[in-house]
Amino acid sequence: MPEAAATTLFAHIEALQGDLPWGALLDAGTGSGSIRWIGSLATERWTAVTGAEGHARQVRDLTAATRRTADRIVLGNWADPTLLADERYDTVLADYLLGAVEGFAPYFQTRLFARLRPLTAKRLYVVGLDPYVTLDPPDEPATRLIWRIGRLRDACLLLAGERPYREYPAEWVIDHLRRSGFEPIAARRFPIRFGARFIEAQLAMLAPRLARLADRGLATALAAQADALRAEALATAAERGGLACGHDYVIAAEPR
Repeated sequence: MPEAAATTLFAHIEALQGDLPWGALLDAGTGSGSIRWIGSLATERWTAVTGAEGHARQVRDLTAATRRTADRIVLGNWADPTLLADERYDTVLADYLLGAVEGFAPYFQTRLFARLRPLTAKRLYVVGLDPYVTLDPPDEPATRLIWRIGRLRDACLLLAGERPYREYPAEWVIDHLRRSGFEPIAARRFPIRFGARFIEAQLAMLAPRLARLADRGLATALAAQADALRAEALATAAERGGLACGHDYVIAAEPR
């Protein structure tokens, strides 16, 4: 996610929080962006959970100078019922966690919010992304470029034996929050404009996956397709000041 977009989303969460104390905060799907933001808040303590050892190391390094005794970085999977069992947090942040769950606990998305419900004492914030890798190609050329990047990325991940992230729209989230014992109190979408950094980062994921393919002819063809798509997308983004495609969303909910 572009840094400017992350700043906008986190600023919106701060506005929703208002004068409500952050208290003990759970970053349920931590990463560099969320943990930097959490470090700027007046929390009593925080716990950051990730399913990836690499993310855990990254967060550990980023917080080395500011991490307090009570702050924790936990490596775990939300499908494990013992993870943070019997703990409670005033504020819970699920920052792009819903889409990422597919890579760690496939098909667990329908149970994620019920899993977070006992941990949430006052407020849950869900940050997500409306799906943009749809079945049919979009009509708008710039949007279609992002769609093509997503389709190629996901195809290469699948060929390499990995699972792509699976995003869900805001309406699905609101419905499942209610089913899980939460009452949504605010929801807002934010339009996305993707730039060169996103294009490069998404297509950079392909090389290590293609290196593992036994069919070298297929790998070569896919790499050539990625190079051509990169050139087209970068040129169009430079011409248009980014590629407009889809929305991020922020949903605030409280336990019933």
